[in-house]
Amino acid sequence: MSNIAGGQPTAPQGGPRRQLMQNDPFSQPAYTDSFYAAVGGHETFVKLIDVFYDGVATDPLLRPMYPEEDLGPAKRRFLMFLEQYWGGPTTYGEERGHPRLRMRHMPFRVTPEAKDRWLFHMRTAVDSLELSPLHEGTLWDYMERAALTMINSPSASA
Repeated sequence: MSNIAGGQPTAPQGGPRRQLMQNDPFSQPAYTDSFYAAVGGHETFVKLIDVFYDGVATDPLLRPMYPEEDLGPAKRRFLMFLEQYWGGPTTYGEERGHPRLRMRHMPFRVTPEAKDRWLFHMRTAVDSLELSPLHEGTLWDYMERAALTMINSPSASA
């Protein structure tokens, strides 16, 4: 703009950075919310957990890894963990301390086949959320990496 204020040119309304961001198709959006809030918060994570455990409940390889007859406590722990991890309430840490995921899974024989079954049910759950491609990719990448790190036994056929 050609306005002069105190001898200095003034920036257009909104400032030069704002105009650049509005006109630049390659700029990244500014995220102010956590991933947790951006994907819908508590309701989204409840749905993820419900759909996931619906699959686990009938899976002959995974179900025996959950010693409790009722999957409710496992669902609650996993919900609290994921909510805290993705920027939601910190209830998991307040109630259970550090996650120590590998240590907590050591009593169970987690084979590559078990990982694949876990990911099968988690894929169904993630797909049920109908997230944006960016959020879906972020969530799925985490799930794949987490599942891989839980393997603590060789293949059942080995």
